[in-house]
Amino acid sequence: MVFKLEIVKNKMDDQFVTELFKLLKERAKINNNSSYTSQLIKNPDLLAKKIGEESSELIIDFIKNNKTGIINESADLLYHLLVVWISMGIDPQEIWDELSKRQSQSGIEEKKNRGKIHEK
Repeated sequence: MVFKLEIVKNKMDDQFVTELFKLLKERAKINNNSSYTSQLIKNPDLLAKKIGEESSELIIDFIKNNKTGIINESADLLYHLLVVWISMGIDPQEIWDELSKRQSQSGIEEKKNRGKIHEK
């Protein structure tokens, strides 16, 4: 079976992540020898490792104030995050809905409600 994949538009707008997500979902269905996305989904340990790797590299570039590195590592992390969502059956709209719920409260308040802030 041959899949015809559309290239995601170069123009960044509010639909970009959704279009990229759809493209990656199609790539996930391809034989894992020709699709990195498919390989990652079939190997959760590798996907978890890549999320950790990209996160660490982003942190390092942030600490070094390396704007180009931050851009590159953010793109890598976003790609791997989308693959995690696909592997777990999470639609981007579920993330947007959660962010929308949090919009009405401060980040400090939201973290306290989840027990994420530790008092010193």
